[in-house]
Amino acid sequence: MTDTPQGALERLAEHGHRGFPHLLAAREKTQWDLESMRHRLRDIPRDVDASIVLMGSWGRRERTPGSDDDFLVLVGGEPRGDAEPAVHRLDGVLGSGEAKPGTQGIFGQQIFVGPLVDHIGLEEDGNANLTQRMLLVLESVPVVGREAYRRALEQVVDGYVQDHAKDYRPPRFLLNDLVRYWRTICVDFAGKARAEEQKWGMRNAKLRLNRKLLFAGGLIPVLDCHRLRREQQRDWLLDALQAPPTDRLAHAFLTYEAIDEGVRALGAYDRWIGLLGDGEVRAHLTGLTRAQAGDDRVFNDVRRLAKEFEQGLGALLFETPLSVVAREFVVF
Repeated sequence: MTDTPQGALERLAEHGHRGFPHLLAAREKTQWDLESMRHRLRDIPRDVDASIVLMGSWGRRERTPGSDDDFLVLVGGEPRGDAEPAVHRLDGVLGSGEAKPGTQGIFGQQIFVGPLVDHIGLEEDGNANLTQRMLLVLESVPVVGREAYRRALEQVVDGYVQDHAKDYRPPRFLLNDLVRYWRTICVDFAGKARAEEQKWGMRNAKLRLNRKLLFAGGLIPVLDCHRLRREQQRDWLLDALQAPPTDRLAHAFLTYEAIDEGVRALGAYDRWIGLLGDGEVRAHLTGLTRAQAGDDRVFNDVRRLAKEFEQGLGALLFETPLSVVAREFVVF
C-alpha cells in the first residue's frame, strides 16, 4: 500500500457533481483557526515534552460556528508534580464562552502519556483514560508541541501493535479497544439521555453522524492492515491516523472502488456539516427533546442523512473485498 489518505476527500469530491462544499469549507476554516491559535499560543510556558492538543471538530477538521474547544495538555512520561501546568495559562484563549469544552471531566486538563499506554484494558482504564486515549488516536491535532505530540501518538500506537501485529491481519488489540470505545459512546449516550433531557436532539444527531464517522474512520485503517506485513503496519497507522477521518474514509471508498457509495455517504455527511454551520439549526437541535423529535422536520432530515451515511459505510464494509476481513474480525 503505497498511497496515503491525506487529501483523499478532495480526490473523491471530483467524482460527484456537488463535491463536498461544506466539508471543504469547514476544513479551510479549521486550518485558518489552527494557524491563528498557534500564533497566540506559541510562547506559552510548557514542559519540553508537552503539547497542547485539540480534539473534536478541530481534530476532524470540521470547525463550524459554534464548535467547542475540546483540548488537552498532553505531557510525556508518568504523572509528576513538577510539570509546567500550562493548562492554567489557557484561560481566555481556549475553552471560553460558548466554546467551553464538555463537562464530563475529559477535556480542559493536563494529562500524562504514561497512563494512556500502561493502563490499556486494566482496572485503571476508566472512562476518562479510554476516551482521552481514543480521541488522541482518532481525532486530534497539535496546536503547539508537534514533536512531543508525535512521540505521544507513537507511544500509544506502539502500545497496541508492538507485540500484537501479525502479517496480513488487523492488530486485534487496537481493533478490540476501538470497538469497545464505540460501544462505550453508545452506552454513555443512553445513560445521559436517561439522566437528563437537555441537548438530546444534538447528542442524538452527533451520535448518528459525527461519532459514527469517528468510529468508522478508525476502523477502516485498522482493517486495512490485512494488506500489510507486520513491519509496515505501524507506519501505515501513524500516517493514516494523522489524516482527518473523512480523508480515511474517502481513501477507502477509492481504494475499494466503491466510488458512487462514497460520494453518497460523504455527500450526506457534507450536508450535515452544512446544517451544523447554521446557528438556527444548531440551536433548534440543542433544545429538542426526545418526545418532540418524532414529528420534527429538522430532526427527520438529520435522520435521513444519517441513514444515507450509514448505508454507504455498510456498502464499503460488506459489499467490497473488505467484507472478508470485516466479517472475520469485526464481530468475533
